[in-house]
Amino acid sequence: MTELLIGARMAVTGGREGWIRTVLTALGVGIGVAMLLLAASVPAALQAREARGDARNDQFGSTIEQPAANTLLLAVVDTEFRGTSVRGRLVEAEGPDAPVLPGLTKLPAIGEVAVSPALRDLLATPDGQRLFAPRLGGATVTATIGDEGLLGPGELVFIRGVDLDPAEASRLDQIGDFSPDEPQSPILTFLVVVVFVVLLLPIGVFLGAAVRFGGEGRDRRLAAVRLLGADPRMTRLIAGGEATVGALLGLAVGAGLFALGRQLVPRLTLWDISVFAADVRPAPALVVAIVVTVPAVAVMVSLLALRGVLIEPLGVTRKVGAPRRRLWWRLLLPGAGLALLWPLVGDIRDGMTDLMMYQIAVGATLMLLGAVTLLPWLVDLIVRRLGGGVVAWQLAVRRLQLDSATSARLVNGIAVAVAGAIGLQMLFAAVERESTVVTGEDTSRAHAVVLLRAPAGGAGTIERQLRAVPGIATTSTTTMLVNEVGFRIGDCAALAELAVLDRCADGDTFLVQGGEGDETELVTPGTRLRVEENLAWTVPKSARTVPTRVNPTGGRFSGILATPGAFPDLARLTTGYVTAYLTFDPTERDAPDLLRTAVEGTYPAVQVSLLSDTRYGERFASIRQALLAGVVVTLLLIAGSMLVGIVEHLRERRRLLAMLVAVGTPRATLGWSVLWQAVVPVAIGLVLATVFGLSLGAVLLRMTGVDFSVDWSVVGLVTALAAGVVLLVTTASLPVLWRLTRPGGLRTE
Repeated sequence: MTELLIGARMAVTGGREGWIRTVLTALGVGIGVAMLLLAASVPAALQAREARGDARNDQFGSTIEQPAANTLLLAVVDTEFRGTSVRGRLVEAEGPDAPVLPGLTKLPAIGEVAVSPALRDLLATPDGQRLFAPRLGGATVTATIGDEGLLGPGELVFIRGVDLDPAEASRLDQIGDFSPDEPQSPILTFLVVVVFVVLLLPIGVFLGAAVRFGGEGRDRRLAAVRLLGADPRMTRLIAGGEATVGALLGLAVGAGLFALGRQLVPRLTLWDISVFAADVRPAPALVVAIVVTVPAVAVMVSLLALRGVLIEPLGVTRKVGAPRRRLWWRLLLPGAGLALLWPLVGDIRDGMTDLMMYQIAVGATLMLLGAVTLLPWLVDLIVRRLGGGVVAWQLAVRRLQLDSATSARLVNGIAVAVAGAIGLQMLFAAVERESTVVTGEDTSRAHAVVLLRAPAGGAGTIERQLRAVPGIATTSTTTMLVNEVGFRIGDCAALAELAVLDRCADGDTFLVQGGEGDETELVTPGTRLRVEENLAWTVPKSARTVPTRVNPTGGRFSGILATPGAFPDLARLTTGYVTAYLTFDPTERDAPDLLRTAVEGTYPAVQVSLLSDTRYGERFASIRQALLAGVVVTLLLIAGSMLVGIVEHLRERRRLLAMLVAVGTPRATLGWSVLWQAVVPVAIGLVLATVFGLSLGAVLLRMTGVDFSVDWSVVGLVTALAAGVVLLVTTASLPVLWRLTRPGGLRTE
């Protein structure tokens, strides 16, 4: 205990230099701890979002037939604003005991609307007033939806009180979904496991590098302790005590960074995902594991770092010319990972057991650690053979030859992140192909479809309203009549979207065959149909039979198509559903929002659907969003940790750098040498990471039974981003280099 306490005192004494060293170590460890705490909070945050989503679910079961004191009429009017989903609900209480939606103290009355804080802020902007406010039909904002009614602080939600037609709404007596959750497919469970391994492994690598900050200064202090009579065992205990203090301070810094980040989380929205600060709470068991593991890792890494150093009373001797690095044991880790993953090839489609999940996690971790263990060996092998060139290059090469391990440690995190990202990219591309649904919608014929209930005679008015919307290039409108057979009325151009017409003129009628639920055998020329209660219509003798055509939404119509001239009583119709296919002007960016704004405020129950050739599965899209958010955070972690590491190594060499400037070396030359010291290991690391990433991706694809494929553009993008991060961090360290090379850096004691 005495030796440990001496080491602890050494960590917090020694004046300004000692504190700077300890603060840098604590900052490096703190960044990693904060990220671990954030990762430990993910399950609770997702669970809280899911619980609020279940509590407000209004589409979970059958509706009530008759109104009562405890029933509520509700219509779903979800919409979008510039690609962001907006949850919309129209409500009308049918009695005093009608259920109140979560987040509200009472239901909005007719002409009132409650909005989420994010939508309230949007409505206060000029674009919100122009493109969204008219969709609320002139309703007055009278309430703000509370947290319990929202998935996250960035969600756009409105609940509007209107006079609803029961035929266009659901009648409910309770709100909330109490049905069991849908089981997740084995492929997506497998994907989640691999994502967590790839995103969390770099954090462990960064922690291992952070606790070694100030290694040269620590060795000199330990030599002074040896001079006072300490033996090698005592020096190791002192080193362990010093590392423990840095790690404990890092835990405190990490907790502070986590607390600060927790308050900033509600301000961030990544790919429509946002969470409340209260949701970001790590599981207690994971917090205990972090508190225990981080100091233990710090002590272990510090003791391992002393293996290549001989600390004597009169000085410190390091193994000159980097030790001969053994290759065989470095190949054991990826080999063991491959041995764990290979038995699972083709088996995960049938289900995932807990043992298989652990086996996948450990196997993927070992394969990625192979890049960490091989990188120092490969860097050392290559830099030995480098030489010649300009002064900056020679300074960089010589530094790498003397201490390639330090540079390799800084790059290890990048190598792991890039290798994991490449492997995941290959896996995601495969799962994306399986999770992507071909909708059958034809965006070459229409970009959107509008469906609303309106008097059949009002179709012309609606079409004129749509054509007047800025950004609408073309429209094609038909009226669907509610009848025992499909019955649509429209001009020839609109009818041609639903059937193959040989010729068409106003007054023609067509019997369309070959579509879904074909019941045209019930109708022949001369058949008399009851269109409404007091209105009948006879199919003209001139009606021609024509084949169906796939419409822009991918469906096939079957029934009666009539032009307005064939239905003289069109103006007498009181019911009907108007369907309009529209195309957008590509020069109008806000065309979809202008369309929604034009119709949703006037026709509350209107449905506006944007057409798309393909759509992703919802669960796949959620996991993909989480991965994208994780990659962003990992890149920030890489940048922060590397900057701290480079600054620390520059500080340890400040006297040498100041001497070089004093004898005439230009500062620009030193700056280029620092850049080359980063570029060479990074280039080697990126090549190695690409090889390991492709290998990991190939194994993961075999496990899912998907053919091997690589999107080289994505591989290039990932490596370019990693290289860009390194260049950015190196550039950010140059001001520190200029300050350290002042004449005052020559002072010594």
